[in-house]
Amino acid sequence: MNDQSSPTLQARDTLAKVPAVTLGFWVIKILATTLGETGADLFTQQYDMGYAAGIALFCVPLLILVAAQIRARGFHPLLYWAAILASTTAGTALADFFDRSLGIGYTGGSAVLLACVAASLLSWRLVLGTISVESVSSPRAEVFYWVTITFSQTLGTALGDWSADDGGLGYLGGAAVFGGALLVLALLHRFTSLSRTGLFWAAFILTRPLGATVGDFLDKPLAQGGLNLGRDMATLVLLVAIALALWLVPQRAGKPH
Repeated sequence: MNDQSSPTLQARDTLAKVPAVTLGFWVIKILATTLGETGADLFTQQYDMGYAAGIALFCVPLLILVAAQIRARGFHPLLYWAAILASTTAGTALADFFDRSLGIGYTGGSAVLLACVAASLLSWRLVLGTISVESVSSPRAEVFYWVTITFSQTLGTALGDWSADDGGLGYLGGAAVFGGALLVLALLHRFTSLSRTGLFWAAFILTRPLGATVGDFLDKPLAQGGLNLGRDMATLVLLVAIALALWLVPQRAGKPH
């Protein structure tokens, strides 16, 4: 007789909520991070809500969606990616608040947020013994997973702004640097035996500044080096692109190693 409440089956149920890390995963992740930039800026800047109000606006659905994700018994693509979108918009508002409202600046904000990501990963490793995505098998592990993701989204926004502005790379230059770094990580994954977990988190963090610079490129005025699509139009285009990607790209649960 099968025991449906056994630890092994419970672990498989939790693991089934984590999507397989495929090329399609990274495509949707980059689209989502780009939307996070344009969507958050649409409300905090174009609609003049301010960063503090934007944090409240985006963090509330983030908490609700993460709670629903943790309580879910299986992998639900729409729920998972809705939580990712909430984390990347909340991360944009949080980063802008740290960098601009608190006056820390892009360099200081990036340093603080990098420390937060490192602390989250270290705590996760010390408490549960691993930071591998495939090892997520309990609500406690999922809490670490989503905290780390949100910190990484916030850090990525600060890094993207730093590279484009303080770093003098501009939007396309910043996108080229982060895109090139992701290509290097892909090659390291393909041709070396470096830690897959380390490479995953490095790539996960770098997709966010790539999205931030691409998002700014789409919506900034021509005089500032952008395409001048406007935040509302850029956000709409990205929403449609994500919907198409979710429809066309097979969504399957990840498997433990």
